[in-house]
Amino acid sequence: MQIYKRKEGQEQPYWPLGPFKVRLPFVHYRWEMVEFVQALIMFVVSLAMIPLLEKYLGLPYDVALAYVFVCGIGFMLPALLGVSHVPGWITPAIPVVLMYLGKFEPGPNAIKALVALQLEVFAIFFILGVTGLGSRIVKMIPNSLKAGILIGAGVAALIGEFKATGRVTKTPISLTIGSLLCIYMLFSVSFKSMTQKNPVAKMVAKYGMVPSMIIAMLVGWLVSEYPTPDIQFGFTQPAFGEMLNYLPITLGMPELNLFLAAIPTAIIAYIIAFGDIVVGGALITRANADRPDEKIDYSTDRLHLVTALRNLLHSFFAPYPGLAGPIWTAVTATTAERFRSDRTSMQSIFSGAGTFWIAGFLALFILPLVTLFKPFLAIGLSLTLVITGYLCISIGMEQAEDSTQRGVAGIVAIILATYGAAWGLGAGVVLYLLVERQTLLKKEPALCPQGLQAEGSEAS
Repeated sequence: MQIYKRKEGQEQPYWPLGPFKVRLPFVHYRWEMVEFVQALIMFVVSLAMIPLLEKYLGLPYDVALAYVFVCGIGFMLPALLGVSHVPGWITPAIPVVLMYLGKFEPGPNAIKALVALQLEVFAIFFILGVTGLGSRIVKMIPNSLKAGILIGAGVAALIGEFKATGRVTKTPISLTIGSLLCIYMLFSVSFKSMTQKNPVAKMVAKYGMVPSMIIAMLVGWLVSEYPTPDIQFGFTQPAFGEMLNYLPITLGMPELNLFLAAIPTAIIAYIIAFGDIVVGGALITRANADRPDEKIDYSTDRLHLVTALRNLLHSFFAPYPGLAGPIWTAVTATTAERFRSDRTSMQSIFSGAGTFWIAGFLALFILPLVTLFKPFLAIGLSLTLVITGYLCISIGMEQAEDSTQRGVAGIVAIILATYGAAWGLGAGVVLYLLVERQTLLKKEPALCPQGLQAEGSEAS
């Protein structure tokens, strides 16, 4: 139950705060039990960032856990401030970010390099959110370059998992089974058909990646690819005090050369994130069409501003290899599907999105849950990156409209996945000018790509 009730066909109640619309659980929306249960398992994906924080930034486990708590605060902001997406990282950009961080020694140098990158991502989102220029700028980017960036990010994600030293190679049984199950349940035509006829399949589908993740963990434990959890009781104790030694307040701000080095990666991260924004907008628009009882005010400007705030939070209190992205696609998709059913299944799109990450944040305090999943953190990260790779390649291929664009995109993807963001962007610009343009000097008609489009700052 909640204090404020929504009238038929109107917006979910809120408190206005400038460009934001503040909503609180039990005040403006009800608590959703399905999202609560789902979050108690899916929060393990947020813990999966810990191995990357340890490896690339040189953080101790307890400090990395404190970083995850800061990230959890950021995850709760979108629903609180009026954004209907379930937020996540800019997951497809993670392989590109890791290639960038790999150039720096773990410790203060890598942390400063990541702070520089995250501040640039904040600036991009903030400026484009304030000015409303985000959709216009991305429309100017050639289809071939967008396709190459998405495909390259997807290839880099899959290479990282399947290479000789990757996680799939080290634990092939559990991750292969988990990946195949996850892909089948999220993307299979036959499984979608099954959910329409079989109530068990329909119930399983509600929980997105959770069933495949649990099966992968059980298999990994049974075949001894992962150790038996050392379950402890009580509450977690993140090292918030020690965390100060790994932040700009102690280490100092990045030097100019680090800001310059981060620019290509920041640009690619935003281009990928904008693709996520379009996908999220499509999910919400489709869901809203099936639920005329709630009017959803979907604003890309507000989404930009909230994502900017989250990146600013990370920059000073928990620089994050995953960055702060506008949407966790898999969870937003399952939440939107439940919302489409009826008001009984989900009272509001905000009740689903809000409940999920509040529950996920609370789960971080529960030591038995954290220690239960601790040995399996790699599974959550690997499945996320495999699904991300699949989606990036699939969506990237849709951006290229002819064989010329597909050829340019393929080369850009390979260079980006092999040499990093700067080389990939540079190759894309050069190939576009040499191969796609009808003339090098004269101005061509304005590009109007069909793939990553947004209808202004509002979507009905």
